[in-house]
Amino acid sequence: MDGTLILASGSPRRAKILANAGVAFSVVKTDAPEVSIPEDPERTVRENALLKWSAAVAAGVSGQVLAADTIVWFGNKIYGKPRDFSEAARFLRELGGQTHCVYTGVCFGAAGKEPQTAVETASVTLRSLDDAAIAEYVEKIRPVDRAGAYDIDENGELLVAAFSGEYENVMGLPLAPLRRWGVVR
Repeated sequence: MDGTLILASGSPRRAKILANAGVAFSVVKTDAPEVSIPEDPERTVRENALLKWSAAVAAGVSGQVLAADTIVWFGNKIYGKPRDFSEAARFLRELGGQTHCVYTGVCFGAAGKEPQTAVETASVTLRSLDDAAIAEYVEKIRPVDRAGAYDIDENGELLVAAFSGEYENVMGLPLAPLRRWGVVR
């Protein structure tokens, strides 16, 4: 990849994935609006990634911009970032013992050109969780900035029974499209 990479995300998990892949980048946080279309989770993450990318480009950043959006989808319902610890606990109660889908939309490109987009999916099964386990997890991890109120990478063994698909996708930034686009090797 030529030029500077701008990560249009304040997510420490996305930054960790890029750093672990040996990619040099800088971070620009955006306040892009987000859409939620429960009947179409793929469209939701694709549009949100594009909105974040567009906000970074509109802010005048130079270089290649990478933006992403991740949601958990279960029972025709979108689980984004919980608003507070109470909502995080509710999410975990609803998802506990269930298998759900994680969708991540990724958008990449430079200003003035049509960006590339991709959507990756993975499935995750959470352990059956009682109220004590949920309260302990929420207190320990404080997951209000994580889709579905959990983090597979930070004490994920406390909640995750199994998953299929790309681990980094469940973290919030799949590597497969980044390899196709030459962002990572």
